[in-house]
Amino acid sequence: MTPATPASDLPDRHLPVQPPGVPKVAVFSAQSYDRPFLDAANAKGICRLRYFDSALDADTVGLAAGHEVACIFVNDRADAGVLRSLAAGGTRLLALRCTGFNNVALAAARAHGVRVVRVSTYSPYSVAEHTAALLLSLVRRIPRAWYRTRDGNFTLDGLLGFDLHGRTVAVVGTGRIGIAFARIMRGFGCELLGHDSSENPEFEALGGRYGGLDELLAQADVVSLHCPLTPQTQYLIDARRLATCKPGLILLNTSRGGLVDTAAVIEALKSERLGGVAIDVYEQEADLFYRDWSSRIVPDDLFERLLSFHNVVVTGHQAFFTHEAMTTISRTTIDSIGQFARGERLSEELVID
Repeated sequence: MTPATPASDLPDRHLPVQPPGVPKVAVFSAQSYDRPFLDAANAKGICRLRYFDSALDADTVGLAAGHEVACIFVNDRADAGVLRSLAAGGTRLLALRCTGFNNVALAAARAHGVRVVRVSTYSPYSVAEHTAALLLSLVRRIPRAWYRTRDGNFTLDGLLGFDLHGRTVAVVGTGRIGIAFARIMRGFGCELLGHDSSENPEFEALGGRYGGLDELLAQADVVSLHCPLTPQTQYLIDARRLATCKPGLILLNTSRGGLVDTAAVIEALKSERLGGVAIDVYEQEADLFYRDWSSRIVPDDLFERLLSFHNVVVTGHQAFFTHEAMTTISRTTIDSIGQFARGERLSEELVID
């Protein structure tokens, strides 16, 4: 039986008719907090926004029929079949409200004549600062201490942390976010190691030294992932690499869940090879994040097992979530749609080889 369509996802037959040239936009995965930012960015009526609670996938793609633009977020699925359906329904532009595009079949988009834009940069500080917050929460046992003090327990047993000053931090991916995080770590007095397919002079100016990933993992006290998810970076952190990492390594991931083999991480936590893990992303997060599971059983045994470790801190893909970042994301998205409507060059277009 086909599930009932949420009321907010039903076509709105009472919206005023828009003048010619104003594209209709189907906004998927539209949370309550997305709408004010997008509405503010669209104050001049560049496009006609129709919000859908549902994520884009093969079951919901029909909601985009008749919309020239589909606007999606990180856990929407724009695979070859979905793109074929989008194109058949009249969609000619796919606008991503994010930087990563691993959820889009770019070759299929080109084949079906669907152009793709993204938000190439918004606020690198939002993700970098959240990463630093996760690191401090983990190494200073802040979540555990918070729970204790709420119960009137002010003992310090089990709360011993360590100084970041003088520790070696490896930054994997030294683009805007990686550089912003490296600056924060340099402020703490950390030694910096870096790994990237393209070396960044800004990282070296901070005193950072580049090296191979295996070398970094063997030397670093903390490794932080800030690279995109591609076929080449899938499971960048796997069982083999974890077996050779420095004992007690702290692993941070605020980029994409698929960079890390969760099952291998669990085994490394059990053997105490890893000293702790702090993540804002998870490889199967599309079925979990941005939903309220508090009154239901979380159906992911691997994720639940990960949460059972006292030295694991998890947030639900919120590192980007600041006022500054949301404002820039919305403005960039609406600007791209405006360029599309006017037939201009799309400054944020993904070049599809």
